[in-house]
Amino acid sequence: MSGATTSPPVEQLTVCLKKRLRGESGSPFTLDVELAVAAGFTILFGASGAGKTTLLDCIAGLQTPDEGTIAIGEAVLFDSQSRVNLPPRRRTVAYLLQSLALFPHMTVEQNVQYGLAALDKRDRAARSGEVLESFRIAALVERRPNEISAGERQRVALARALVTRPRVLLLDEPLTALDAVTKARILDDLRGWNRRHQIPILYVTHDREEVFALGESAIVLEEGRILARGSPHEVLQRPRSETVAQLAGFENIFDGSVTGSHPEHGTMTCRIAGSTLDLEVPLVRVNASLPLRVGIRAGDILLASSKPQGLSARNVLDGTIASLEQRDMKVIAVVTCGPAFEVHLTLGARESLQLKPGARVWLVVKTYSCHVLQ
Repeated sequence: MSGATTSPPVEQLTVCLKKRLRGESGSPFTLDVELAVAAGFTILFGASGAGKTTLLDCIAGLQTPDEGTIAIGEAVLFDSQSRVNLPPRRRTVAYLLQSLALFPHMTVEQNVQYGLAALDKRDRAARSGEVLESFRIAALVERRPNEISAGERQRVALARALVTRPRVLLLDEPLTALDAVTKARILDDLRGWNRRHQIPILYVTHDREEVFALGESAIVLEEGRILARGSPHEVLQRPRSETVAQLAGFENIFDGSVTGSHPEHGTMTCRIAGSTLDLEVPLVRVNASLPLRVGIRAGDILLASSKPQGLSARNVLDGTIASLEQRDMKVIAVVTCGPAFEVHLTLGARESLQLKPGARVWLVVKTYSCHVLQ
């Protein structure tokens, strides 16, 4: 066999399947998805128990859907109607989990070459050497897993998964235990590898920073169904549903109702339920028969110790600090303005404004920092 480095053709992973599951609460639901994953990173995002890992297991062949099809390009991996169900070893799908399962008695080189038994010694060395260089672990070939760092073990696991030249890579939160710097460096190397090989990568994470750092495309899954899809900015920066807003880190979500529309300004007025507080929000189409909520990120709210004047921001809210809590290098303020708002501040802002519980303050919220959710 040749050790040439010819890349596999650029192909698309297509999935259309249903599988009955039980959620974390024990209640049944159906994983029912239809998606196409192009070459590059597609982030699969959602709460625990949404069906993300089951979806990856079905693609890898570790679980069997109740019905549907799974294909890579023209190659059918599963088809319930024609009774095709390729075993995992024939799917050319690499799957990396949180548990790396490296062989402790083998060296780095032996771990990486484990899936290349069909090649002769020279081709194994050429193939493994290429991927070891790609992930910056060529100098570690004689060491065993317990002799290298956690980040280096992750690199070895990735190299072992990719040395077989899979047509699809599945990653289920493989970098969760790593610090931010190590994680970023590994992801940079993985991006570099995939620029050369161009395969679909489906990446499961709960980390919003990873969604924005990696994703060319993002899919949000809730109880087995695709709730939103698009670019990370489209999906998470301007969510249209409460579930996506919560996943995207919107700390302030309020019930509300539309009390006025101002199409000439591109805005409308929402009254926050249980209060007399009105917020000016972007003008959007809403279904009057469905509950309406307004979401605001805590980091998008400015706080002033005296009433601001001459601002472009349309929402200036008079309130009182109910509590202040320091978490690492961030201060969490809860401010009551009728409803209670969570506001994130720097330590310097707390000191310069001399903030303390009971102090009168004003919150400043831009119209387009208010997201209407249904």
